[in-house]
Order: sequence, then C-alpha cells, then structure tokens
Amino acid sequence: MIIVFLVLVLAVFGGLHWYVWRRMVRDTTARPGTARRVGTALVVGGPFLMFAAIASERGGAPFWLQQVLAWPGFLWMAFSLYLLLALLVGEVVRPLLRRVLERRPTPAVEPVGVREDAPVRTRVPDLEAESTSQTESSSGSETEAGAETGAGAESGAKPGSAETSEPAATGPSRRLFVSRVVGGAAAAAAVGTVGYGTYGVLRGPKVKRVTVPLAKLPRSAHGYRIAVVSDVHLGPVLGRGFAQKVVDTINSTQPDLIAVVGDLVDGSVKDLGPAAAPLAQLKARHGSFFVTGNHEYFSGAEEWVARVRELGLRPLENARTELADFDLAGVNDVAGEDEGQGPDFVKALGDRDRSRACVLLAHQPVQIHDSVDHGVDLQLSGHTHGGQLWPGNLIADQANPTLAGLERYGDTQLYVSRGAGAWGPPTRVGAPSDITVVELASRQA
Repeated sequence: MIIVFLVLVLAVFGGLHWYVWRRMVRDTTARPGTARRVGTALVVGGPFLMFAAIASERGGAPFWLQQVLAWPGFLWMAFSLYLLLALLVGEVVRPLLRRVLERRPTPAVEPVGVREDAPVRTRVPDLEAESTSQTESSSGSETEAGAETGAGAESGAKPGSAETSEPAATGPSRRLFVSRVVGGAAAAAAVGTVGYGTYGVLRGPKVKRVTVPLAKLPRSAHGYRIAVVSDVHLGPVLGRGFAQKVVDTINSTQPDLIAVVGDLVDGSVKDLGPAAAPLAQLKARHGSFFVTGNHEYFSGAEEWVARVRELGLRPLENARTELADFDLAGVNDVAGEDEGQGPDFVKALGDRDRSRACVLLAHQPVQIHDSVDHGVDLQLSGHTHGGQLWPGNLIADQANPTLAGLERYGDTQLYVSRGAGAWGPPTRVGAPSDITVVELASRQA
C-alpha cells in the first residue's frame, strides 16, 4: 500500500513538473536550442536538489553538505509552488490575451515601386564603347531581347515598375508571443512572492500581544507576561545570527517568563550547538522553560534537552512547577511516543490542586483534548506555522483544531503561535512569523 501511495505521489509530482516544463520551456522557445536545454536543466535539477536537501537533513549528512543543498533545494520548493499557481492563473489569461491580439488590425504594407511622379532617369550611352561593341552585340541582341521579353511575361512584371512581394514575418508568432508573456509574468510573480516571503523570515519575527483572561488567576498575577516562542527551526539555513535576532526580540519585551514550545532545531547538537548558544542570553524574571517538539525527536531529543538545560532553560518533561500565582506544566511532544518518551498528562497534572490556575506548554494543538480533561486553563502551542506557505494553511487548518491565535475549548483556552522561524524554505506567505507576549488577566481584578 505504501509503495502504491509513493508511486501515485511521484506520478502527480512528475506530472506537475512536466506541465511547468511545457509552459515555461517548450512553449516559450521556437525550436530546440540552448535556451530550451537550459530551461530543461533547471526544471529537472530543481526537484533533484529539493529531495537531496530533505534527504541530507533527515539522513544526517555532513553539515556543510546540508548547507550547500538547503538554500537552492528548499527555495525551489517554494518557487515551484508559486510558479505552478501563477501558471494555472495564466491558463485563464492566455485565451483572453489571444483574443486581444487577434482583434488588433494588421498594419498595411505599401508595395514598393516607382512613383508615378518620380523623374525618369535616362542613361547616356558611352559612344566609344558603343561603337566598338556594336558589331558584337548586334548578333545577340535579338536573342537577349526575346529572353527578356519572355522573362517579363512569365513573371508578370510591368515595364517601369518594381516587383512586389509580401514581407516575411520577423517577430515571434502570436502563440509564441502569448506564451512568453504569460510565462514571464508567472516567473516574475513567483520570484517576487518567494523573495518577499524570504525577506520576512530573515529579518526576524515581530512581536504580537494577546490578553488572556483566566478565572482562577489571582489579582496579584494580573498583567503577568509570558513570551511564547515556537518553531525557531535552527538548521542549515537559519543559524546563529537568526537565533540572536530571536533572543533580542524576546528580551526587548521584558517578559516575566519565557516559554519555548518546541521545534527549536533541525539537526544535532554537534552541528547546531554553536547556533543555539545565544539562548543563554534569554532574560525573564521567573526564568525560561522548554518543551520538546516533533523535530527534536528527529534531531536527538535527549541531547537537546541536556543542551538547553546547560544554556539556562528549564526543560519540562511531563513535569510541573508551582509558581507563586499559578501552576506551569509541560508535556513531551506526541512524536516522542516512538521512543517511549511521549506525553504523560497524568504525570504532569494528575496530583495538582485544581483550584489554582494552570498554564500548560504543549507543542502540538492536538493535545488540547487531554488538556481539557485535566482541567488546564490555558495551553500554549505552536507546530502549525500558521500554514507557512499559502495555500498550505487550508491543509494545516484541517489537521489541527486551531491553526493560529486564541480559541476556547470548554473551560480551557488554546493559544497557537505561528512560530518564529520556518521549516524547509526560509519563506512565509500569508503567515508572518511572530513571538507572542501573552498577558494574563485576572477576572478577580
């Protein structure tokens, strides 16, 4: 069954890239040549680099190789998506553009000839040359005259006028012109979309502020601020410089507590330890806390838990800490179940005092149902990236109870951050990155 599924996926993937090749390469080139060969190489090489980038990251290839493959491979992933969407829109524009061109009148071409009012040029014969060649030419004059008369009659030319012929087309055909216009516009749209979306990620996340009222929160904790950061995804593309931007942004909010809710890294401690070093600079009155995401289990979760502890963050592995005004708990990500390290709500919350407010850190929004069962007041999550690349949000919305933002489930509220970084392409479209400052409000105030 898995093989059949993979075959179907590859068939669809190959068909879509064949369509892109047809519209962008074959239809925009008049004949085989250098341009067509270069275009074909790009359409074939792009998917190869994309799969190579994914395989090198998941397979633990040398980190320098991951970095070499990541930029072109992952950017092709985003570029090909928006190029395909633009070309599909172009299918609607294509016939309209042809109609416009067909309605344009073809400019008339005046025949080239002798104007009626043009002066007649008379050739003055060379008398000396005429006298010496008169005898030689007299014998062949009749023959030449007859030949000229026959040629003139055969061609249909009139004496005193030049022959007229229809001018040959010098530009591309109408169909070729339309294909080039649509293809060029599609490529420009894809480049612009991916370029702007990549710039949005690389410049760093923006701060978002949300107020969440909690019925059990005492007055003394009214206005308590939790900086929520998820899905940083340090890896072969986003490195130490990006981590520094995230840390600086968090510290600028002067939070009471920092919650890192998973998917911090895409790689081993050996490769990404230096990139994560700026996390040691995080500052909050009540400290920084960390829970695992699914990508930690692709990258050596136990080593990363030990590493973040060394950097000053406190991992909450199915654990709880009782702060002055509320309980803060954390559970492992569901991906840890394959390693016997999955979420354990009973261990984290089973013996707590339910009269106190409780905030839970859990990477995936799907864990909200367990939170409701255990009387959690607020769950802080990430994982979805808000869809990251439109229209991916349509798929992510179906796979998660909440795509992004704040929603209520019974007596439990769920806040989902879009995340600070990006997985795969360092690009976001329609889902800007954020670091959220959740301000707790007491209803007793």
